[in-house]
Amino acid sequence: MTPETFKTWRKSLGLKQKDAAEKLGLKKRVIQYYEKGDRDGKKVEIPKSVELACMALSLGYEAYDGRPLPRSAEEALVETAAETRS
Repeated sequence: MTPETFKTWRKSLGLKQKDAAEKLGLKKRVIQYYEKGDRDGKKVEIPKSVELACMALSLGYEAYDGRPLPRSAEEALVETAAETRS
C-alpha cells in the first residue's frame, strides 16, 4: 500500500486522520507518517497488517468475532442479506 492509496482509502471512508488512527489502533502521528511516506527523511513502510485492517474496515468489519470471513465481497453481501432475513 502506498502513501497515496492509504490516504485515498481514509478519505473514501470519510475518516479524519484521528478517526483512522482510532479504528486502526494507532496514533494520529503514525497516520500522518503513512500518508507522507516518510519520517524525518526516512521511508516509512505501511505494514501488511495495517493494509489488511484497512481492507477489513472497507468491507464493514470493525472487529473480528471469530466467524469465518467470506471469500469475496459478493459472498459478504449474500451473507448480510441472509442475516437480515433471519
